[in-house]
Amino acid sequence: MNLIERIERENMKARITAFSIGDNVKVHVKVVEGDKERIQVFEGVVIARDGGRNKETFTVRKVSYGVGVERIFPIHSPKVEKIEVLRSNYVCRAKLYYLRGRKGKAARFVERERLALSGEEAPVVEAASAETPAASVTSAGPAERAAEPAKKEKA
Repeated sequence: MNLIERIERENMKARITAFSIGDNVKVHVKVVEGDKERIQVFEGVVIARDGGRNKETFTVRKVSYGVGVERIFPIHSPKVEKIEVLRSNYVCRAKLYYLRGRKGKAARFVERERLALSGEEAPVVEAASAETPAASVTSAGPAERAAEPAKKEKA
């Protein structure tokens, strides 16, 4: 492990909320106004995840007063206080940029059953530590997501 990797791992958050593309999330962001600091909530759909390690980012899209607004958040930024998963949706794409051209009902998704019971918090993923360089922080892969609708049909 070289010096750059060591510094990157020191700046990573120890625990992050597990979420994936298509999930409706609330991102609590620290905003500094003058000498005061407050938390601002940005609620929308995760349309993309990019990067790796402490450079990983995710894009959240919402429609505010009829205008589409997208923000890119670094996952390990100290400005991001927490990420709440409101609803998990089933999608078959890695990037949901096609939502930019859709409005209303055309921009809806099929909801995925969540593993957490009602009243419990969203699952949290441990970040990769210095001892385990191959540890992954990503959520379920495409094969696991494809198997979920089949489980729903059999039940």
